[in-house]
Amino acid sequence: MLPDVPWLTAIGLVPLLGVLGVAVVPRGQDELAKKVALGFSLVALALTVGLVSEFEVGEAGFQLVESHQWIAQLGISYKVGVDGISLVLVALSTFLVPIVILASWHQADRVRSYLGLILALETAMVGVFVALDLILFYVFFEAMLVPMYFLIGSFGGERRVYAAVKFFLYTLFAGLLMFVAILGLYFLSRQQLGTGTFDYEQLLTLDISDGVQKAMFLGFFVAFAVKVPLFPFHTWLPDAHTEAPTGGSVLLAGVLLKMGTFGFLRYSLPLFPEASRDFAPYVMVLGVIGILYGALVAMVQKDLKRLVAYTSIAHLGFIVLGTFAFTTQSGAGGVLYMVNHGISTGALFLIIGFLYDRRHTRLISEYGGVAKTMPVLAGSFLIAGLSSLALPGLNGFVSEFLVLVGTFSRTKTLGVLATLGIVLAALYVLIAYQRTMQGPITVEANRHLVDLSLRERFVIAPMIVLIIALGVYPKPVLDIITPSVEAVLERVGETDPAPAVEEAGFEAGFELGSDK
Repeated sequence: MLPDVPWLTAIGLVPLLGVLGVAVVPRGQDELAKKVALGFSLVALALTVGLVSEFEVGEAGFQLVESHQWIAQLGISYKVGVDGISLVLVALSTFLVPIVILASWHQADRVRSYLGLILALETAMVGVFVALDLILFYVFFEAMLVPMYFLIGSFGGERRVYAAVKFFLYTLFAGLLMFVAILGLYFLSRQQLGTGTFDYEQLLTLDISDGVQKAMFLGFFVAFAVKVPLFPFHTWLPDAHTEAPTGGSVLLAGVLLKMGTFGFLRYSLPLFPEASRDFAPYVMVLGVIGILYGALVAMVQKDLKRLVAYTSIAHLGFIVLGTFAFTTQSGAGGVLYMVNHGISTGALFLIIGFLYDRRHTRLISEYGGVAKTMPVLAGSFLIAGLSSLALPGLNGFVSEFLVLVGTFSRTKTLGVLATLGIVLAALYVLIAYQRTMQGPITVEANRHLVDLSLRERFVIAPMIVLIIALGVYPKPVLDIITPSVEAVLERVGETDPAPAVEEAGFEAGFELGSDK
């Protein structure tokens, strides 16, 4: 153990230093700027490896905590720490950023600005997952909007300004509701503890009445539901994904959407346990609606990127369902799903980006027979697609199976409905693959496509390796996640139900708070 090393501060600070490093690169030396950005992102990844090595697996509490007074008069501190849930998401963030930078090596327009935004976004992402002070969390949660807004608005497609503004307004105003709830917690802490604080661990000790809990839960819930996005708060996502540059889409799907599902686990459930139990049936229903709606709409999309965007709504519905089923299996599966979705969907967006670089179109009708000229890309597309539809042996299966098993033990009705999403996923993935990669070449331009370059193979290879590795042997990641999930369930006052749970439990109001 090296307890004196400020691992979390270092991981968040290195990308910010990378922004400065890229900024001082002279104009016209874009290759140097790319190397500088890639170097800093790899340092952050290396520090994350060190962080994982220092983490005590099996411990449920926060580790490697750093705490310093920030604004003492207001009870605001710089306090960061990780548990199993946040650790795997920090690792996912620092893993994806160097891949995004390497995938964007062909970027020729305002290179330094683009790279600076990617690195600034990495700092905000890490900050969200490690913050243990609610004001610090809120600062990172909202700060993330700025680099993503400019990535979409400055480097996106034809309707980039519309998509960027829609994304910004949706998430900003939803976040303001959470800020009001945070202030409410501050005033309660001043009444009950004698001094106002935003310290997360101290706020867990508050005694909050049922009515106040419900109001505060809704403030946090709307902010996180928009970020997920949970149906019916989802309308900003397809536009943002479609118009964002490839790197922006990878980070949006891979990490930023998880800030909502992470927020449920970190804040909504532990801070407002009674309200969480009361609202759980309704949130689970919204999750299932998202699963089915996202899958059905994905099936009729003509744009590849928009198709994958709608699949994210379906996949995040599974995560929400698992989170609010309140079982260890479903909760651990939901957190693992966050990681697996980031890898498989990130890989799909990268592959679509490679196609777009060659053909400058994402319309499914413009492809067909691509496997004949681009076998490596087609094979990568197939593996990522099969992971997305949860084929056994690939990473998507493990997390989806755990979520469904845990959900079935709560309510068979929603479990069966959610399972239909797997059937629909097989349809939209295989149909899209058949129409783009298989069959005869009907568009002459597709006869001359060049398969993945060496750089592009280096980009996609780590994603494919993880898709297979986490599908075959997910135990190390689950060992990290599970104790923290169990701690959240204990806080909510839930234990796993007996294997035979009466279906009438859900029909009669799904009384999650009852003794088992």
